[in-house]
Amino acid sequence: MYYKKTASKPILILDSVIDVKWVQTVAGGHGRGDATNQLDQPHGLFIDDDQTMIIADRENHRIIQWRMGDINGQVVAGSHGPGNQLHQLNEPTDVLIDKETDTLIICDRKNRRVIRWSRRSGTTHGEILLNNIHGYGLAMDDQGYLYISDTEHHEVRRYKTGDKSGTVVAGGHGEGNGLNQLNVPIYLFVDRQQAVYVSDNNNHRVMKWNKGAKEGIVVAGGHDQGNALTSLSHPLGMFVDALDTVYVADCGNHRIVCWPKGSKQGTVIVGGNGEGEGANQLKNPMGLSFDRYGNLYVADCKNNRVQRLCIE
Repeated sequence: MYYKKTASKPILILDSVIDVKWVQTVAGGHGRGDATNQLDQPHGLFIDDDQTMIIADRENHRIIQWRMGDINGQVVAGSHGPGNQLHQLNEPTDVLIDKETDTLIICDRKNRRVIRWSRRSGTTHGEILLNNIHGYGLAMDDQGYLYISDTEHHEVRRYKTGDKSGTVVAGGHGEGNGLNQLNVPIYLFVDRQQAVYVSDNNNHRVMKWNKGAKEGIVVAGGHDQGNALTSLSHPLGMFVDALDTVYVADCGNHRIVCWPKGSKQGTVIVGGNGEGEGANQLKNPMGLSFDRYGNLYVADCKNNRVQRLCIE
C-alpha cells in the first residue's frame, strides 16, 4: 500500500511486487525548450488525485500543470523569465499542493524563497511565505506542517503556518557524514508518524529521522558512491510506501531503485542501462512520486520528460 504525498489525509492503494509492465512519456519528450509541449530540466513533481502532474520546470522558471493524456501542459506559475518579482520564479526545484488552501507551495531556489501561489484561475503572482532560505525540496504532513531542505545549512526545518524560523528536524550539525549530520539534503518525504526521509545527496544515502530524534537512520545507500546495488550516487527524489519501502531516484546511476525496510541492497526498477533516451533508460532522474493507483512518475531531467511506469 502507498501513502500519497499530499497535504490531506494520505491515500492508500494496493501493494505492488516490483515488475514494470510498461513505461510511457506523459509530459515533455519533445526536446528541450519552453513551448507548452516541452520541458527544460524538470525537477520536483507532485501528482494530484486525478493524476494531474504539477512539475517544477526548472530552467524554464515556471510551474507547469499537465493533465493525463494531454499533449500540452498549462503554465500555472512563473514563465516570465528568471527574476525576483512576485510574478516570476528563478529555477524552481520543487512544488506541492496545499489542499487546505488550494494553493501551490513552490521552492523558488535561486530567489532563496518559498512562494505560495493560488490555483484559482487568473492568478498572476504569488506571495512570499519564507525568505532567505537556500531551499531545494518540500514536503507537507497531514497536519499541515511544511518541511524544507536547506542545502546551505545542511538541515531540514519544519514550519507551521505563519512561522518564519521553523524547527530543525534533521541535520543542523554542519556538513558531514555522521548520523546527526547531512551533506546537501535535497528531496524529502514525511510519513504519517512525521518521520522525515531525506535524500542526503553528497553522502550518497537516504536517511530517516524519526520525530524528535537526535540522529538519523540510514535506510538506503551509505556505502560510498557507486553503482553496486548496495550503493547510490547522488540520490534525489524519493517516495516511501506503507511497508516502509523506499523508492529512490539514483540520479548519478541513471536509475530508480527500491530498498525494502531493513534491506542491505536495493532492486533496480527502471534504468541502470547507461544514460539514454530509451524506454528502459533515464538521464539524471530527479523528482519521483506515485499516483493513487500505484503508477510511478519520474522527472527524467536531462531527457526533458516525465515517465510514468506501471509496476506490479
